[in-house]
Amino acid sequence: MSLAAQQTLESSYVMHTFGRSEVEFVGGHGMTLVDDAGREYLDFLAGIGVCCLGHGHPAVSRAVGEQADRLAHVSNYFYIEHRGEGAALISKLANGDVEGARALAHAMDAGDEEAVRAASAPAEGEQVWKTFFANSGAEANEGSMKLARLYAKRVGNGGNTIVCLRGGFHGRTLETIAATMQDWLQDSFRPLPGGFAACTPNDVDELRAIFDALGDEICAVMLEPIQGESGVHPLTREFMEAARDVAHEHGALLIADEVQTGIFRSGKPFAFQVLGVEPDIMSLAKGIAGGVPAGACVAKKEIADVFRPGDHGSTFGGSCLAVAAAAAVLCELTLGAYDDRAAEVGAYFAERLGSLDAVREVRGIGLMVGCDIAEDVGDAHDVVAAMLAEGFVINATGPHTLRFLPPLICGTADIDRLISALTRVLA
Repeated sequence: MSLAAQQTLESSYVMHTFGRSEVEFVGGHGMTLVDDAGREYLDFLAGIGVCCLGHGHPAVSRAVGEQADRLAHVSNYFYIEHRGEGAALISKLANGDVEGARALAHAMDAGDEEAVRAASAPAEGEQVWKTFFANSGAEANEGSMKLARLYAKRVGNGGNTIVCLRGGFHGRTLETIAATMQDWLQDSFRPLPGGFAACTPNDVDELRAIFDALGDEICAVMLEPIQGESGVHPLTREFMEAARDVAHEHGALLIADEVQTGIFRSGKPFAFQVLGVEPDIMSLAKGIAGGVPAGACVAKKEIADVFRPGDHGSTFGGSCLAVAAAAAVLCELTLGAYDDRAAEVGAYFAERLGSLDAVREVRGIGLMVGCDIAEDVGDAHDVVAAMLAEGFVINATGPHTLRFLPPLICGTADIDRLISALTRVLA
């Protein structure tokens, strides 16, 4: 259907919750999107970090097609193929056990049940992480917060308050908006659920003061290792360490929202591994299934085990289709050295951006990159529109801030093409 026809229908029948650019995408391959007129665009947004392997990747297409032919959905009252091995692979990756993860991924790819059992078995003393599969990042964060509060009530300090960071973003449900300490997102929906306290990112003194005031009322600190929606602002290792340490001193937990930062985007399987600070619970989504809706709440076994049947659930979370896609994506990323690629190409990207006269600051880790542009260039949203006209999909998170979340297949030649166009637009 043409763009004009689609616009007519959507204006009448679709809720106006997004300000959409006047482009209708109907196809894609690799780094490229194709609109209804056949024009091609280089994609540096990847569905907001979702299409981690680009568009039409054979591993994703094959997994989704084969699973859809066999069984798309069955109730979570039953066991589901691929769910267990996908969760086991997440556990290996969360432990930073690269060799163990590769052995498991090879076994999964080969469909060798005995090899999967052997490779998934934890070594002596190895931390086991358990996964609840959800549908989205907001759902994953809801699960993480529920688990932290339940843990506090059943075996922890009895607290209910969760400390969150100003400028963060955790979703658009009422609970996750309450955890997102931004007035412009919260004001229209008050009263919001309570039980949250706000802290300034990287302010260790303020964090300690909050714990001094509230003490055991706090059950968790929830943070993004790199704040994405505020314009790609990494937390410092010092702050992450302080958040972990002060939380544990008071019997509270550390939750890492890795919805945008995880799944190899940072140059490691998870961004917390770049900063060297392990959480107790983490939330995953976006790239976990390469474009199929999926999320995950992942927790250390001793914490995850406080969940009992009936405490949490989802009709579609961990569906046959979603976990088949997630298993395929995680195997491809594990076996394809995408961690090194994200780190190397991301460093090149940051360097090229920093060389532009109109760019004032570059931030990020791996292939999660943001930059501030000079005020005299104009509004960043106008830059996004101009780049779209040039055939590039990018994003603005503020009046002077651009964000880039390309597929992890992105190469230096793709970066060079983007920089060439951006140089023209910013001139």
